[in-house]
Amino acid sequence: MSGVTAYFDLDGTLLDASSEKSLTALLSKRRPWRIPLGLTMWTAGFLGNIFRGRSIYDSARNRGHFCLCSWDVLQKLSKELVENKLSQRIPSEAADRLQWHKKQGHRLVLITATIMPMAQAMADYLGIDTVYGCGPENMNGIMTGSEKGWSVPRRKGKVPVVKADAASVGHDLGNCWGYGNTHADSFFMSVTGNPVAVNPGRRLKSMAEKNDWLQFEWRV
Repeated sequence: MSGVTAYFDLDGTLLDASSEKSLTALLSKRRPWRIPLGLTMWTAGFLGNIFRGRSIYDSARNRGHFCLCSWDVLQKLSKELVENKLSQRIPSEAADRLQWHKKQGHRLVLITATIMPMAQAMADYLGIDTVYGCGPENMNGIMTGSEKGWSVPRRKGKVPVVKADAASVGHDLGNCWGYGNTHADSFFMSVTGNPVAVNPGRRLKSMAEKNDWLQFEWRV
């Protein structure tokens, strides 16, 4: 490796789709009885987080919709979904950019707030070296819908993950790259020396223009 890591967000960056919404839809299609259960548990999680003072953004991203689902099922469905559907939602420009980094000898890391089985399935398909997604260290058994004890690389939570990762391989973040598509990604992008805004929303686009960051439009 050259001493450089390229950190990529997933949804809206490398993937022109919502990976976890797609997984939830497939799970509901295969097990329709889960729909009322998932909706009830997600709503309970959302309201509980709001009452605890969490932001609407974080509250809405609880995992109540996966309550009573096994990790094994999510892993199998994630692989199937990537092979049959999500692989077609990877923009050619995104795939080309990954290849560009590989040719430079750069290490590739996926850091995403999507659930870990889906993150891992996407990372395997894309040939990414290391992946950080949402989930516990031990993904066995049945999910409760709670994120307690999980690694949750979301918003500012991606920053310590990126810093620890770079330190673990001895890479200077000033030489590294950070790719994201929303303002929530800007926190981890900003700690790299080469932030890249992909399909940026209004807030991220304004930030990218102000700081003269590289910008790309990657769409299927």
